[in-house]
Amino acid sequence: MRRDRILLATTLMVVFTADLYFVLLPKLQDFRRGQVSRCSCGQANGSLPGQGGHTSPWLSGSTGYPRDSAEGDPEDGGSKLGRLFAHPLYNIQTPTLGPEERLLQAGKLIDYYYKKVSRWERHMLLHSKAALASNVTMTQQKVNFDPEVSWLKFHLGINRYSLYSRDDPAVEQLLHYTQDEKALKGVCDCEQVVKPSGHHLKLALKMKDFGKAMFKPMRQQRDEVPSEDVFYFVDFHRHNAEIAAFHLDRILDFRRVPPAVGRLVNITGEVLHITHNQDLRNVFFTSPAKNTCFFSKCLYACKTEYAVCGRPDALEGSLSAYLPRLSQAPRVSIPSPWIRSYTFDGRRDWEVNPFYCDTIKQTYPYNSGTRLLNIIDMSVFDFLMGNMDRHHYELFTKFGDEGFLLHLDNARGFGRPSEDVMSILAPLTQCCVIKRSTLLRLRLLSRPRYRLSDVMRESLGGDPLRPILTEPHLLALDRRLRRVLEEVERCVMQLGEEQVVTADFARSTDPPSAATTVAGEGAKR
Repeated sequence: MRRDRILLATTLMVVFTADLYFVLLPKLQDFRRGQVSRCSCGQANGSLPGQGGHTSPWLSGSTGYPRDSAEGDPEDGGSKLGRLFAHPLYNIQTPTLGPEERLLQAGKLIDYYYKKVSRWERHMLLHSKAALASNVTMTQQKVNFDPEVSWLKFHLGINRYSLYSRDDPAVEQLLHYTQDEKALKGVCDCEQVVKPSGHHLKLALKMKDFGKAMFKPMRQQRDEVPSEDVFYFVDFHRHNAEIAAFHLDRILDFRRVPPAVGRLVNITGEVLHITHNQDLRNVFFTSPAKNTCFFSKCLYACKTEYAVCGRPDALEGSLSAYLPRLSQAPRVSIPSPWIRSYTFDGRRDWEVNPFYCDTIKQTYPYNSGTRLLNIIDMSVFDFLMGNMDRHHYELFTKFGDEGFLLHLDNARGFGRPSEDVMSILAPLTQCCVIKRSTLLRLRLLSRPRYRLSDVMRESLGGDPLRPILTEPHLLALDRRLRRVLEEVERCVMQLGEEQVVTADFARSTDPPSAATTVAGEGAKR
């Protein structure tokens, strides 16, 4: 009886939401359009956020792109992204988050950084006294900590279900972390050239407020397609792929990619002249064209032939927010069951054994819980990007086996827009199972009203380095999405929907499909 009341209340709530969205909201939009005129001027390509009056489409719900003529509804206001995020599927409430559901505790984390400031000040005081005794001039390096800074709020928002909630304002603030703001909080201090395990040139930027970001510089132009003779594991990283991956992950409502945004960095003024790391200084040089360049110290590509150069000092790249320190939030890295061969020959078991998934389903931790379903989510995400480089996945140890998978290191996506690598979808095609919520969102994004390429174009239009993706890459998203849905349909025809489509609200005590059935019916109309 109690369960029937909850189902009735949920149904009425969804119907009320739909009535509010489709009746009242369009009228309010009409009134607003009558009061506010739209500005056609946009932010210049390569300019910094916060300069030029640009507002993110996540905040305004409007863009400068032409409306889809197939929609034919003048009351929609032209923003497919706004309609998508207002859909009931993107407004399903997660359970109330208790202390154990959150990755970090605010009090402990803030105390940690205040103590870090104190240690730094004591450290600088000792060095100043030593320099004074030796009659040596020493540059004071001040640090500051603001408990309201956006990167800290992002860290505190990480929970059992995702890296950030759907309406977390800290993510938007983090994307609009401007150069002026950076100057106030401390310019970049490049601590090291590359991660010890890395293979490609990237800078770990450390701010004076203890924020950190990974900078991946531009190595290729937007329309440059890798040669067919290049293996996926020796392909260059693409900075725009990191940016696009964050937006795609958010549109799919996974929310497992750390925020990433494009930036123009002055590598002379903001890196070379600022850093006190001699190893980093040693890899800078001036090219014959008088451009400032630097190369990497890593496992390969350690020569000046692989250097990255500014024009003459400005260099565009992606900035990805760091996750909390491993000492604060330990993570574990696990090889993917569908890992590829990273040599020039040889094939893995999953490539030759059509029943490979039967073995995986009987192997811990894929024999229970949501781990396998999360792997399949990740394969869909990678297939849409064309990313073949998913050899490991990571998760936070605090949340145990039921924790979500982190979608990290996406810079090898969006390489060849004309190619659909079906083997990336092997977890889905071999296991023939998918989350109901994932399938409903994929179906929604295949409809003209919420077309994936359109909402991606609109979302990426808010990045300072726009355009992030070329049209062939955007259109490839629609084509690949159709192929994903075709594979799901093939599985359903073979096994039946009950065996393929799995309810994924396992933590709820209510029927798992109660909140999605009504929304799903709307998606099918």
